[in-house]
Amino acid sequence: MKKFQGRVVTPGEATAEAVVTKEGFNTLASLQMALQFGDKEVKCGDQSNKELYGKSLLGKALCLPQTIGSTTGGLVLYCACSMQKNPACMLFANHIDSLAAAGAVLADVWVDGVTMPVIDGLGEEFLNYVKDGMKITVKPNGVVEVE
Repeated sequence: MKKFQGRVVTPGEATAEAVVTKEGFNTLASLQMALQFGDKEVKCGDQSNKELYGKSLLGKALCLPQTIGSTTGGLVLYCACSMQKNPACMLFANHIDSLAAAGAVLADVWVDGVTMPVIDGLGEEFLNYVKDGMKITVKPNGVVEVE
């Protein structure tokens, strides 16, 4: 097991299977099919992201460098949480952008019964180490354990 320390953006604990991308994560393109068209498995719909396209994001530990794309990204994250179609957690190698942070914080404050811990600043070593299918545990203090 390897441990990484990041900064807590939204608090919580989670244990989930990793899905990993080293490309930017387009929140709208990735989650649109689930939110608008009822994809119950929440498969990534972003054809530009070859690492995630077609993979289920629901209840997974989403490991990414940063989000990219539309200014709707924060609202999309909030909606995913309010519809319970969100990843178990989001783990950023880089610092989170303001749009993704806004969506995560709004969901944390306004959505009852849904917790999606978000940790940023985990570093390139984290993103190079973690692989799809690895078990990820997020601790309340921003420690991320990868098995």
